[in-house]
Amino acid sequence: MELELGRGVELLVRQVGHWQQARWLAVASTGNLSRADLVHRLVQEMADLAADAEGQPRRDVPRLDNALALPDQLRVMAADLLAADPPAEALTRAAAQVAATRAAL
Repeated sequence: MELELGRGVELLVRQVGHWQQARWLAVASTGNLSRADLVHRLVQEMADLAADAEGQPRRDVPRLDNALALPDQLRVMAADLLAADPPAEALTRAAAQVAATRAAL
């Protein structure tokens, strides 16, 4: 599962890492969220899964003014999740969320 999550995150980062601010602000293909909102939601979900795995309280991930930081935030939160040694279900859930986000972008 760790490999699947890591691969999914890298694919997502490659997909969006070159985007400019205007592309981030466009509406995602599903729902009515911007692409930036959708990826930030994924970053927050990763942070929540990591906090749960560590037995720590959940904390809000700051939403930065510049959406160009989102790929880095995603990498950091995914690394934090993997470092927390989460249960297999959490890794499966995270990998599925990454795949769903990629599809929605």
